[in-house]
Amino acid sequence: MSKLHVAVLMGGWSAEREVSLTSGSGIADALESLGHCVTRIDMGRDVAAKLAAAAPDVVFNALHGTPGEDGTVQGMLDLMGLKYTHSGLVTSVIAIDKVLTKQALVPHGIPMPGGRIVKSASLYEGDPLARPYVLKPVNEGSSVGVAIVTDSGNYGNPIAPGVVGPWQEFDELLAEPFVRGRELTTAVLGGEALGVTELKPKSGFYDYDSKYTEGLTEHIYPADIPDEITEACKAIALESHRLLGCKGVSRSDFRWDDERGVDGLFLLEVNTQPGMTPLSLVPEQARHVGMSYAELVQKIVDDAFDGGEV
Repeated sequence: MSKLHVAVLMGGWSAEREVSLTSGSGIADALESLGHCVTRIDMGRDVAAKLAAAAPDVVFNALHGTPGEDGTVQGMLDLMGLKYTHSGLVTSVIAIDKVLTKQALVPHGIPMPGGRIVKSASLYEGDPLARPYVLKPVNEGSSVGVAIVTDSGNYGNPIAPGVVGPWQEFDELLAEPFVRGRELTTAVLGGEALGVTELKPKSGFYDYDSKYTEGLTEHIYPADIPDEITEACKAIALESHRLLGCKGVSRSDFRWDDERGVDGLFLLEVNTQPGMTPLSLVPEQARHVGMSYAELVQKIVDDAFDGGEV
């Protein structure tokens, strides 16, 4: 392995800025421990100038949310002729958009919940689906802006404009039927599904705070689920990774209605820029299959060179 100059892009201005900074710092530390030269860049509007000045061998994209996960940064890096980690422009555009993801995967037999786009203002007149249902932004990750609307919830019936929720922040939302049951996730790295983790929030659902606040969610690996569900999660994650054209690492999130067997398993989304914080699931699954954090980071860098030796 040759030593490289790696620019680590982190931060930015999305709702996931702080998580990205934590991911990026850990990645940069790991790269330096491996002997690589690292330039840390907290992304601002002058990011192209900073990258041009740094002239790295490869860019490690540690950004989460827009514009680092939606194809914008990928397009810029393509125009600059820079190699970079994770998925490319087209894959990123599709995977960040929950509707486009359904359109790309469901025709190929990937089970996903139904749903439709609704104008946020229409929620004040009545429910778009029978309760319980889920409302989520079309183009956000890490459960940012997700609301579960139930008969016993505090959103009212109908939802009121003065009640705090994603309808106050987004003009349009994706409404999906709520899938009861358990939260599962599977990472794919270098064309291999690593395993299945069950996530058990101490309260509520697996929202942004539960993901990134220590002690709020129990991670069970391997998930205590039937073998057929484990194999189904791994197969769906791997096939979704392939169909979307993901590169490097991805993470697929599922809901499983354990009263319905394999017919109750639904893919929710594919994350092309999964977190790399101490609480993140990809490093955790990699560790369980014998890969250290530094080895995981190196593997992701290697994949930016099409998996070959660098």
